[in-house]
Amino acid sequence: MFSAIRSAARARTSLPVEVNQVLFGHVLFAYWVSDASTKYTEEHEAVAFDDATGVGIVSITDHAQESLGDVVFVELPAVGSKVGKGDQIGAIESVKAASDIYAPVSGEVLEVNERLNEEPGLLNRSPQHDGWLCKIKLANPSEMEGLLTAEGYKQVCKS
Repeated sequence: MFSAIRSAARARTSLPVEVNQVLFGHVLFAYWVSDASTKYTEEHEAVAFDDATGVGIVSITDHAQESLGDVVFVELPAVGSKVGKGDQIGAIESVKAASDIYAPVSGEVLEVNERLNEEPGLLNRSPQHDGWLCKIKLANPSEMEGLLTAEGYKQVCKS
């Protein structure tokens, strides 16, 4: 996925992070935290894994959405479909490019983010949170060990 992104954005090096907002009095503060349960692919997909449920939430990275530009269409996998690690599970079209989405893990698609059908721009505004793509019940949770950590992903983005 995102082979066009690699050449367009190699210099970008920010780590994928989550913005948490805290209301303190009448002032809204934002602070950044890295999610240790999230792993990454060299193709700029991310999967946040919950050990308790065995479910991974698949998304694209902030790096990917910035490189793509304004997203105008998202094709998602079918709920109930069985996917293998590396299988094409959808596509993203933007004003700059079209890119395939590949499954970072194997399993069954439990849910897709239907909001993306009406609001594809969620991928730009919140790629790893409101703009998540699908939820996969992992067939083999040990596949998470083969994915990149945030630091490893940062190195991929540098090269």
